[in-house]
Amino acid sequence: MDELDLVIVGGCGHVGLPLALALADSGYQVGINDIDQTKIEMVRSGHVPFRETGADELLARLLPTGRLELSRDASMLERTRIVVLVIGTPIDEFMNPSVRIFDHVLDELTPHIQRGTLVILRSTVFPGTTETVERRLRAAGIEADVAFCPERIAEGHALEELRSLPQLVGVTSDGAFESARKLFERLGVSSVVRTTPLEAELAKLFTNTWRYMKFAIANQFFQIANRSGLDYNRVLDAIRHDYPRAADLPGPGFAAGPCLLKDTMQLSAFTPDHFPMGQAAMQVNEGLPGYIIDTLNSRRPLLGRTVGILGMAFKGESDDPRASLSYKLRKLAQFKGAKVLCTDPFIVDETFEPLDKVLRESEVLVVGAPHRAYRGLELDGREIVDIWGITGPIRL
Repeated sequence: MDELDLVIVGGCGHVGLPLALALADSGYQVGINDIDQTKIEMVRSGHVPFRETGADELLARLLPTGRLELSRDASMLERTRIVVLVIGTPIDEFMNPSVRIFDHVLDELTPHIQRGTLVILRSTVFPGTTETVERRLRAAGIEADVAFCPERIAEGHALEELRSLPQLVGVTSDGAFESARKLFERLGVSSVVRTTPLEAELAKLFTNTWRYMKFAIANQFFQIANRSGLDYNRVLDAIRHDYPRAADLPGPGFAAGPCLLKDTMQLSAFTPDHFPMGQAAMQVNEGLPGYIIDTLNSRRPLLGRTVGILGMAFKGESDDPRASLSYKLRKLAQFKGAKVLCTDPFIVDETFEPLDKVLRESEVLVVGAPHRAYRGLELDGREIVDIWGITGPIRL
């Protein structure tokens, strides 16, 4: 069989597939390796398994070129000298990094990795993982370079940001840097920044943790003002009005999704003091659904009432429910005895209801995700919680 320029392991996911499309569009012969046969068949038939701006059109254009090859078989890796692993380090139920999945995947792939291969770790990993992988490969008799080249895109905008953002390349050798640099420069990235592997690993964790902490302070400010009986819109307007040093203060909202909490907790596990500022941010962000439900219940008990949640994705205009705090909101409302109706325009779930039914039957409406579909709704003066401000002013 023909050689492949590279193989992306985990290539049908939110990180791997946009990268595969972008690289194939740049002329590379790209192998996509994934264990999910359903997603493989979807991609082969021209359907992207998730919402990603421009991806459906690009996939339709690329499939006839033959520059994309999909397979579940790890032997695909034997036909290339560049392997991109889109396998991250999740956290377990105790908020500690779990490397079991990563180790299992590496054990399965190692027999197929060829001598002289550049292995690129793309997803966020626990600090030190890059060098550990390189040692494991060499212990198995495979002379391979391992680089950490983190993705830093916003989900839903990957195809644009893959080309417009700088690419970090964490390596220990000049040869590995040159190989990685050539790969990403062909995408047209704005620049390539060389670091050590540990520097790149920490840079990715610091980036996501900083964003998570900014959301936490915004949510804490909101709660302080709300508890004081103030209209937070007036406070926020006063802070931001013609004052550039406050321009980066975000509004409140659910800080969720597959990365921010996970990466903050990985940093907490890495440092001996357990990162108390990150722990505090986690408590604020993860506690926001509880604050909303407790506030509603204190005004009028939720027992026997119907609560409608508008949006179950972890962010607006997304179909990704991973780590969405809307599900925690639903559970807490049910604990208080409420009947909860959920709806989302992008997520297919047989337990969800159509928007019109949720609007018609709910006594209290809570905006869980700021989808544009919720702008301009006729709410008939009903009780609504919208900490995002998508339906009007921020309100609880």
